[in-house]
Amino acid sequence: MAEATAEGTGGSAGGGLIGSFVVRAVRPLRRLAAGPADGTRRGRAWSAGLVTATVLTTAVTGWLSVQLYEQHEAEQRRQDILATARQSALNFTSIDYRHYDRDSRNVLKGATGDFKEQFAAQTKELTELVAENKSVSEGQVLEAGITRSDERSARVLVVADSKVTNASVPKGEARTYRLQLDLVLVDGRWLTSGVEFVG
Repeated sequence: MAEATAEGTGGSAGGGLIGSFVVRAVRPLRRLAAGPADGTRRGRAWSAGLVTATVLTTAVTGWLSVQLYEQHEAEQRRQDILATARQSALNFTSIDYRHYDRDSRNVLKGATGDFKEQFAAQTKELTELVAENKSVSEGQVLEAGITRSDERSARVLVVADSKVTNASVPKGEARTYRLQLDLVLVDGRWLTSGVEFVG
C-alpha cells in the first residue's frame, strides 16, 4: 500500500516534474513563435519612424536651402545696386575737357530712360561748356547707402568728393556732393534712371 502510495507519489512527482519542464520549455517556444510577429511589428514601426525622420530632414534641408539661396540673392542684389550707384556717381563727377567724349559715353553706358535721353540731348552743350572752361573734375565716392529697393528698382544716396579745376579756379578746389540715384534693372543689368543733387 505504501509502495503504491510511494509509486503514486513518485508518479505524481514525476508528472509534476515533467509538467514543469513542459511549461518551461513551452514558454520560450511561444516567445520564439511570437518573436517574428513582434519583430515584424517593431520593424514596421522602426521603418515608419525612419521614413518620417527622412521626410522631415529632407523638408528642413530644403527649407534651409531656399532660405540660404534667397539670402544670397538678396545680398548679391544689394552689392550689385551699390556697385552700380558708386560707378555711376564716379562717372558723373569725373570729367576732363580733354576727353569729355569718353567721359560722357561712360555716363550714358550706365544710364537708361529719361535720364539717358536728357543727358544725351545735352551732351553737345556740355562738351562746349567743359572745353570753354577747361574743366577737370576728379571724383571719389566716400559713402553709398540704399534707401529703398526691390527686385527691379532701387534708390541710393551717394556722398562723393571731387577736386575741381577750371578757368575760374586753376589751383583747384574741393567739393562735396550728395547725390540721389534711382536705379532700375534692365535685361539683368542695373542702370541709372535718375540723378539728383540733394545737398
